[in-house]
Amino acid sequence: MSSIKSMVSHSQLPMNTPATIDFDSIKQLTAIDAMAIDKLIINELSSDVILINQMGRYIVGNGGKRLRPMLLLLAAKALGGVSDNHLILAAVIEFIHTATLLHDDVVDESDLRRGKESANAVWGNAASVLVGDYLYSSAFEMMVRTGNMRVMEILSKTTTAIAEGEVLQLLNCNNPETTEAKYLEVIARKTAILFSAATRLAAVIADVSSEIEEGLALYGQHLGIAFQLIDDALDYKASQDDLGKNLGDDLAEGKPTLPLIYAIQKGTEQEASIIIEAIKNGNRDAFNEVYAIVQSTQAITYTEQRADEEAEKAIDALSVLPDSEYKTALIQLAKFSVQRNY
Repeated sequence: MSSIKSMVSHSQLPMNTPATIDFDSIKQLTAIDAMAIDKLIINELSSDVILINQMGRYIVGNGGKRLRPMLLLLAAKALGGVSDNHLILAAVIEFIHTATLLHDDVVDESDLRRGKESANAVWGNAASVLVGDYLYSSAFEMMVRTGNMRVMEILSKTTTAIAEGEVLQLLNCNNPETTEAKYLEVIARKTAILFSAATRLAAVIADVSSEIEEGLALYGQHLGIAFQLIDDALDYKASQDDLGKNLGDDLAEGKPTLPLIYAIQKGTEQEASIIIEAIKNGNRDAFNEVYAIVQSTQAITYTEQRADEEAEKAIDALSVLPDSEYKTALIQLAKFSVQRNY
């Protein structure tokens, strides 16, 4: 029986790899395996239910950095190589991530995702929720193929934590008294846990020491927090074209993200009152006024500094790995996560 990796030939790879490492050149390090994962994803989305095929291909083909699968692949390569089980789990991670996006867009009533209409805007909320459930189910069906109970334990705990994070975020919505600690707890569960699972699973399949496994899991956790902090800063910084969603979405959804939490603390009483009311009411119309306060209080600078701290912790955690181009790429990804504008 041929391996999953054999589905893609080396001749399909573009040859113009940049001399200096940036996001595109990091992607080149995993390009062959990424193609195999894409084929696996398409195969797994094959269903006799036409709507599942349509929505699945629309979502998976709708851009995205494929960052989480890339982390798993780079970690696996840093530990000696990519096996079929690594490829299966990279696809599983992408399925879980995509399922969370489907559910997020329904909960948040979003109509834009990565610059295109969100799935719920095209097919409706009910279809989005149900196809999200299908992706979760498919992910668990795939992970069973690894025959590894530890893998199933990690991913079961991960999906539970993500659900808890979603509920915590819902509880924090329209609540301007949300603290920085509560906000960080949400993003640790909702976002960072899947980054951490990706890098931890690479170590589990490679059967390395617990020290290396924990180091990679910590790397993923800190990277995920840094990534989300920058995402939240970009809602008050990026252009809509770069961001791929409507500016002010977080404010319209009443989400008290770190830029707003910090601006409330550092602004005048009048400025704090404006942001508090905007959060309570989910008022997108107040975006320009809130934006000006966020800028004047240096809330974006503070959020970026906190992201930098998390990225540095992620890089420090990689000390458990031997030097290689793949370790360097993981370091560069941590830096990219806080320097990006999309």
